[in-house]
Amino acid sequence: MKKIGFIGCGNMGGAIIKSLKSGYNLFLYDRDEKKSHALSEYGKVLNTLEELLSSSDIVFIAIKPQMITREFLSSIRMEGKEYISIAAGIPLDVLERNLKTVNVARFMPNIAAEKKAAITAVATRSDDEEFKKLALSLASSFGKAVEIDESLFDAFIGISGSLIAFVLKFISSSAMAGVKAGFPYPLSLEIVRNTVISAIALDGDPDENIKKICSAKGTTIAGIQMLEENGFSNALYKAVEASRKKEEEIEKRSRENLL
Repeated sequence: MKKIGFIGCGNMGGAIIKSLKSGYNLFLYDRDEKKSHALSEYGKVLNTLEELLSSSDIVFIAIKPQMITREFLSSIRMEGKEYISIAAGIPLDVLERNLKTVNVARFMPNIAAEKKAAITAVATRSDDEEFKKLALSLASSFGKAVEIDESLFDAFIGISGSLIAFVLKFISSSAMAGVKAGFPYPLSLEIVRNTVISAIALDGDPDENIKKICSAKGTTIAGIQMLEENGFSNALYKAVEASRKKEEEIEKRSRENLL
C-alpha cells in the first residue's frame, strides 16, 4: 500500500485527506500543528518535515503557492520520491527542475473533494505509466479526474477551480432574491439548491434545454432577457477570464523566481 505524506493540512489539503481516509496510509504535517492534529483520525500526524519525507512514497504538496520557494523545494527533494502538487501557479517545469524528477503531477481540484464530488485536472510530463495511473487514481478518489495538457490549467481554474465559488454566489444571490419576494431564507435556499440540482440532471446541450423551458412571451424568457440586459453572460466571461489571468500571472512570477 502506497504511503502518502501531506505537506499542508489546510482547507484544500484537509478536504483531500478526508476523502482518502481508506485505501492509503496517510502521514500529515503542517507548520500549524493545530491543523494537522485536527485531522489525526485520518492519518498519522508527524512533527517534522524530515519525518514526513522518510515515511512517504508520495509527497503531496498542499501549501499556498507563496510558501513555495527554492529553499522549500530543495528541502523536500529526495531521490526515489514522487510528488503531487495542488499549489496554483507553480508549473511542472519549476517543480521538476527543483525536485530533480519528472515523476511530478499537478492537480487542480476544488473544495468539493471532501464530499468526493470534485472535478480535478491532472497534468504530468512523466513517462512512468505506473505513476500516471496512480495520479489519476488518486484524483478520482475524491470525485472525477480529467487529464489535460498543462497549458490549459489556467483556463481550467477559470471554469472549475474558481467557478465553484461563482456558482455558490449565484445560489446565494438567488436565495436572497427569494427572500425579497417573500420566502424565509432557509426555504428559499433549499428551493434554489434543489433547482440547481434539477438543472444539472437535464441531459443535452444547456442552450437547447433553455429553449424548451422558454415559452413564447412567458415568464422565463422575460427573466432571461433581464439577465442579458444586465450583463449576466458577459460578467461570467469576465470572471472566468480574471481567474485565468491571475493564474497566468502567478505562473509567470513562479518561473521568474524559481527557475
